[in-house]
Amino acid sequence: MSKLFLKLPVVLIAGSLVLFSCKKATVETYRKWGFNSPDYFPAPAYNFENNSQTYAKFNLGRFLFYDPLLSSDGTVSCATCHAQSHAFAGHNTPLSAGVNGALGTRNSPAIFNMAWSPAFMWDGGINHIEVMPVAPLTNPAEMNETLGNIVLKLQQSDKYRKLFKEAYGSEEITDQKMLKAFTQYLMMIVSNNSKYDKVKRGEATFTEAEQQGYVLFQQKCSQCHTEPLFTDHSYRNNGLDLSFTDEGRFLITQVASDKGKFKVPSLRNVALTYPYMHDGRYFTLNDVLNHYSNGIQHASTLDPLLENGIPLPGNEKSLLIAFLKTLSDYDLLNDPWLTEPKE
Repeated sequence: MSKLFLKLPVVLIAGSLVLFSCKKATVETYRKWGFNSPDYFPAPAYNFENNSQTYAKFNLGRFLFYDPLLSSDGTVSCATCHAQSHAFAGHNTPLSAGVNGALGTRNSPAIFNMAWSPAFMWDGGINHIEVMPVAPLTNPAEMNETLGNIVLKLQQSDKYRKLFKEAYGSEEITDQKMLKAFTQYLMMIVSNNSKYDKVKRGEATFTEAEQQGYVLFQQKCSQCHTEPLFTDHSYRNNGLDLSFTDEGRFLITQVASDKGKFKVPSLRNVALTYPYMHDGRYFTLNDVLNHYSNGIQHASTLDPLLENGIPLPGNEKSLLIAFLKTLSDYDLLNDPWLTEPKE
């Protein structure tokens, strides 16, 4: 042992060891916790073959997700419209709000379990997770920036030069590196620890009302909201309107039969991700069920499964809601790995 080391104050040595051990524990815990697909989930659509998974990349992505620096006026971050407290969905307002008071045309969807999604946005207009952030970053009604300007701002930040070096071994900052880091964070937003999941794993049991609601769900809802992700990733007209101010999937495909069709959202965390529908028109689950039971509008592209609506007599609505609440993953809302990072 060197004489210099022997002369160092004991407190300094102890403090250094604590800091080192904490940092090591953080990384080791992350490695154990890293992306895992539950055995009852289908195979993910995304793999890390060209984006090797590391703690440093994930950490960079988390900083980027929460940073309003990425918006043109420095007021809006990704987390503004995708709050962890609401299962990473828009919260309380029907339409997403952007910079300078701009208002979007759609409700911000939840962004958990994205590793299993083959396409993104309500209309499926983006088919790869690594480019998905480009849409909100550059949309004038959202963050209203350009990738070039964002890279320039990051290059001027000591913090981000350090984070990029930790993630990629160099202070060089590019939009491609930024997007891959975003992806590493987004892939970690996995919802698989609701009561429903615990029942699936044999760790809990449904109440009588929840079980009855589950049976009703399987009979009346599961064709579109397929377990265990509770979406079949299809695009459907669910009878909201006779004519369309937003033509949905048609805007992407230009196929007339796609007018008024939108992506079937996952029902995981549905009790937490209000308001509902692509335009946030309904604020309660009861409103949604009332729509399906007696509010269907028969446009030409209406999904055939909804031709007669979904009859829900007696107390079936309350039983369905009892089951839907078992899809709430409260661990996701409090996961310390996903919260806003400290400087």
